[in-house]
Amino acid sequence: MRLAVLGGGGFRVPLVYGALLRDTATKPRVEEVVLYDVSPGRLETVSHVLRGMAAGHDDPPLVRTTTDLDTALRDATFVFSAIRVGGLAGRTADERVALELGLVGQETTGPGGVAFGLRTVPVAVRVAERVAALAPGAWVINFTNPAGMITEAMRRVLGDRVIGICDSPIGLVRRAAAALGLDPARVSPDYAGLNHLGWLRGLTHDGQDVLPRLLADDALLGQVEEARLFGPGWVRTLEALPNEYLYYYYFTREAVAGSSGRTRGESLLEQQDRFYAAVRARPGEALAEWTRARRERDTSYMAEARDATGAGERSAADLEAGGYEGIALALMAAIARGEPSTMILNVRNGTAVPGLPPDAVVEIPCAVDGAGVRPLATGGLPGRFLGLVQQVKAVEQTVIEAALTGSSRLAVAAFALHPLVDSVSTAERLLDGYRARIPELAAVFPS
Repeated sequence: MRLAVLGGGGFRVPLVYGALLRDTATKPRVEEVVLYDVSPGRLETVSHVLRGMAAGHDDPPLVRTTTDLDTALRDATFVFSAIRVGGLAGRTADERVALELGLVGQETTGPGGVAFGLRTVPVAVRVAERVAALAPGAWVINFTNPAGMITEAMRRVLGDRVIGICDSPIGLVRRAAAALGLDPARVSPDYAGLNHLGWLRGLTHDGQDVLPRLLADDALLGQVEEARLFGPGWVRTLEALPNEYLYYYYFTREAVAGSSGRTRGESLLEQQDRFYAAVRARPGEALAEWTRARRERDTSYMAEARDATGAGERSAADLEAGGYEGIALALMAAIARGEPSTMILNVRNGTAVPGLPPDAVVEIPCAVDGAGVRPLATGGLPGRFLGLVQQVKAVEQTVIEAALTGSSRLAVAAFALHPLVDSVSTAERLLDGYRARIPELAAVFPS
């Protein structure tokens, strides 16, 4: 099988390749990986890392690189999309423009996520069109953020053959199960919402919901990062464990105040500039440099939120457990080898989550096998969750329409409708600010 990785010069690509190296199951296996990126230099750097990872492995997947999208897509069995339109410089602008207006400055949540989507949707749809033309039988696994929104936009072209993934829900389930002393592989989560906007409302083990036992015990909750982030009192009030990104909704003032220094994007830009420069200078040490930089990146994830709430450092177990690369490999194995699995994915809603449109992409448990992906029905979201989900979904769908039509009016509406933006005039200033700082967004909305 051939896997095309879009955004192949990205820092986290070695995680995907590492998962492929560990895949010793029966065939079919990924035998060739084609890395696509707009930056030849980044492709070269990542190639050095992958060569270091492959050393000592028998018959590792062949790696090729290209800056031509069509070359990457042709004859692909799977396409893994992890592009970042505007790069980390765009991310820093996403965060800074919002913060300068006193709003949450975050990559996927709030105005930053709207800006990210506005410039990414047109590119993602063009990618989908090229996949349909050159590899119509391929499955697209989308990790491009905002993952739910981008998956929904690509579905207009590819339908059910595009699936969105995120590592946040599975991390939450894994931590909850571990706190209870249970094998994460033997629990069934009742999880529902949107990407970066969902709740774990139940956790079934041997036919019994064990989440109430976790929520009632402060000592057990102390082992779950999300519970430390939100506090035991609040998760008990919600009767659920929220996805970590709901911190920006439930603790908005603290989130803004905690971002007074460098933003996450600014920190990552500095870290990755050091990494790429180090590998250019010492290509033989590429793998060691990447390993060091990865550790620094992982330990600083959502550090401002953990500092503000006293949640403490990320656990060693979380750092070693891995994330989206494992989900991507499990998804590919389930489809290509017919290995049945259940996982939380971003898929078309249908009737799975009452109160949302059938074509809306939601993040819910799904059954996956050789026939594809089948969403599993969920219990209806209570009003305290559903109202927020409906409003954010309306924002996402407005972003898609704005980006595909180039309508500045709809772009302003997308900002103004977001629950983390407090006025229409602020929405207008947001669009002006993003246009001034992000060329890729200005190209979509020139005036």
